[in-house]
Amino acid sequence: MRHKICLFLLLLSSMVAKADDGYRLWLKYDLIKNASVRAQYLPFGQYIAYSSTDPVVQTAARELQTGLQGLLGKSIRLQGTASAVPGGISLELTTTPQPNLGSEGYTITTQNTRVKILANTPSGLLYGTFALLRKIQTATPVSKIPETSVPRVQLRMLNHWDNTNGSIERGYAGASLWKWYELPETIDPRYRDYARANASIGINAVVLNNVNASARFISREYLLKVKAIADVFKPYGIKVYLSVNFAAPRILGKLKNSDPLEPAVRQWWVDKASEIYGIMPDFGGFLVKANSEGEPGPQDFGRTHADGANMLAEALAPFKGIVIWRAFVYKADPKGDRFKAAYEEFKNLDGTFLPNVVVQVKNGPIDFQPREPFSPLFGAMPKTPLAMEFQITQEYLGFSTNLVYLAPLFKECLDSDTYAKGAGSTVAKVIDGSLHQYPISVMAGVANTGSDRNWCGHLMSQSNWYAFGRLAWDHQLSSSAIADEWIKMTLTQDASAVKTILAMMERSREVYVDFTTPLGLHHIMGQGIHFGPEPWLERSARPDWTSIYYHRADSIGLGFDRGVNGSNALSLYHPEAIKQWSQVDACPLPYLLWFHHVPWGKKLSTGRSLWDELCTRYYTGSTAVSTMQQEWAGLKGKMDAEIHADVLGRLGAQQREALWWRDACVLYFQQYSKMSIPAPFTPPSRSLEEIKELVRMYQFR
Repeated sequence: MRHKICLFLLLLSSMVAKADDGYRLWLKYDLIKNASVRAQYLPFGQYIAYSSTDPVVQTAARELQTGLQGLLGKSIRLQGTASAVPGGISLELTTTPQPNLGSEGYTITTQNTRVKILANTPSGLLYGTFALLRKIQTATPVSKIPETSVPRVQLRMLNHWDNTNGSIERGYAGASLWKWYELPETIDPRYRDYARANASIGINAVVLNNVNASARFISREYLLKVKAIADVFKPYGIKVYLSVNFAAPRILGKLKNSDPLEPAVRQWWVDKASEIYGIMPDFGGFLVKANSEGEPGPQDFGRTHADGANMLAEALAPFKGIVIWRAFVYKADPKGDRFKAAYEEFKNLDGTFLPNVVVQVKNGPIDFQPREPFSPLFGAMPKTPLAMEFQITQEYLGFSTNLVYLAPLFKECLDSDTYAKGAGSTVAKVIDGSLHQYPISVMAGVANTGSDRNWCGHLMSQSNWYAFGRLAWDHQLSSSAIADEWIKMTLTQDASAVKTILAMMERSREVYVDFTTPLGLHHIMGQGIHFGPEPWLERSARPDWTSIYYHRADSIGLGFDRGVNGSNALSLYHPEAIKQWSQVDACPLPYLLWFHHVPWGKKLSTGRSLWDELCTRYYTGSTAVSTMQQEWAGLKGKMDAEIHADVLGRLGAQQREALWWRDACVLYFQQYSKMSIPAPFTPPSRSLEEIKELVRMYQFR
């Protein structure tokens, strides 16, 4: 009787309608409402068998039990071995390692009413568990459940730009998740839920702190706090890394300097590494931002990036730790081209880094713009492992008020051909190590999480966290397939609603580009906080922090000439890649103003002049946001009401911002083109000075 009462309560709780605040992300194990769909999985739900005592395997078993009980609406027991009773799922580690599964891959097989998840390692079983749950959550037919999957990238990493005071640089979802003043004694339950979410999409590494790092993080006081978080992550197969301040020997160790060739400095890092691994034996390693935007580094002492990275690598090598050295460096040069900076500093260092050093390169050559060509470093350093750095947080993509699905942006870069070894030498093949046989492969994403209840501020931005993890696991997945999964797991499984939302997400990035930086414009946003338009910005602390440095608007035309008559940045690419961008008449329009200064009256492939095409993009882009509002409004009743209302409100804010961008840019650039806004578009009703005042308002403290 007691068992029946418990089962009744379980079913009742799964059917009670509750407002959804987004906290559960895509891990919603609600009862499958469609009885016929639920019936096809019920035979598997008799038991879950596993025999390993490994904490990661136990995590997998508990996650599977929790998920299936919610989805199937029945109690499921855990047991040590598979039984003769029909129906059940077993988690099994291979007795003889299977090379095709690697260290984290898995295979799922079905036979009659039984499912087996097989892997070489506990982490593989955990990833297989989440894969099976994902298939059930998305109503995958039983015949399509079997699969074998192996991650294409070894380290699938989130970089947090979180600070000791709880703030997040470029964070738009509240304060930091890490409560440093409460640690290590108090463990926030969100740490575990964060780890669950990451493990479910294959993320296995996390850098906890800002690349503009405080030396405090590697003090013993803070290492004990870091250990407390690492202990929560460990059962989910996640290793912790830290960003380090290169001047730590001077700041913490009271040495006279931080010269990487100074014996005392080198010994300080050796001792510090020993201390760290004594506290956390499974610590991952260091992420370093050096000699960039005022951060200290080896160049302060006349040394190279390789000198600095190798010093740290030597200290970590006995513990199998790695150094991830960022290539985001650029000097203030009013006559130069920031596009070339990272290439010029790192290309000649290829082959000089130790084996446990990875150079982390941003996807594009400038700084996470809404659209960039791939960085010319990809394909240019065959002897040095290069990591991909994407930005998940929407620093240049509308903060937490804009719906911008980033998988198309990620895919655009990953699928780009470097031609480093002929056609087919994609950026993805560079970073996964297959093109140059790198011993280490890394894909990193700057995290978009925070203390907001729904984790990401804009609920739709959860899809970008999800998409990053899925692509880091398998970069061959399509952006639409990933979006389809996320929608069905997070929002709704109503077929018409899924179709509408999928279409919105797939075009959202292009819509944002159109109403902010069409045709290859870049870096014309508000200074400092990077909010809103400021194409008129001509003075800043550095010339390459102004807008005029990039758009080069004048009475003749618009755009940055990066060909042989300009900065010649195009020459950094392989010849086959150069061909696609070198001729103004053949250059794809999305990159036109990246590589060419184009006359205002120049007729483009669309049949319109540059000026008319620019205006068309700004006007149709802002109109497209209005269309998205209408489409989303029509989804009322097809998903949770609280989520629907919240996203609708943010789309309203996005529409306001789109009109702001449109009016600011067409009025500003019109000063140079001296041309009328083409029909059928109506000129802005407000003046450029009125819009500039809005920008000034957001710069006030």
